[in-house]
Amino acid sequence: MTHARRRTGRIAEDLAARRLRARGWRIVERNARTRLGELDIVALDRGCLVFVEVKAGRRGSYYGPERPVLAVGPRKQSRLRRLAAAWMTVNRGRARFAEIRFDVIGVSFDGRRCVGYEHIRDAF
Repeated sequence: MTHARRRTGRIAEDLAARRLRARGWRIVERNARTRLGELDIVALDRGCLVFVEVKAGRRGSYYGPERPVLAVGPRKQSRLRRLAAAWMTVNRGRARFAEIRFDVIGVSFDGRRCVGYEHIRDAF
């Protein structure tokens, strides 16, 4: 992954985390590492533990899906489920929750400017 793509992804994750906090969510961990890989955001939305995948894209790009959220297909969903299970195994007492869910946030950029933000709750 190029430095520019990593930077764009980091900016998108920062924006998503700020917006989630503004809505009253508690961010439990960002860029949570497990033995299987990394989760972008682990958060609490009231009594629900939410694993949030953040996708960034460039408006008018020739590559990738039309909207960044569409980049989370069945293979990525399966991987995220495995990552979440690994995270919960290691972090059993870290957060109290009654249920879990998976959300996807897509952020579109035109240069450095955010031109689109899409949050899909309970995406899969």
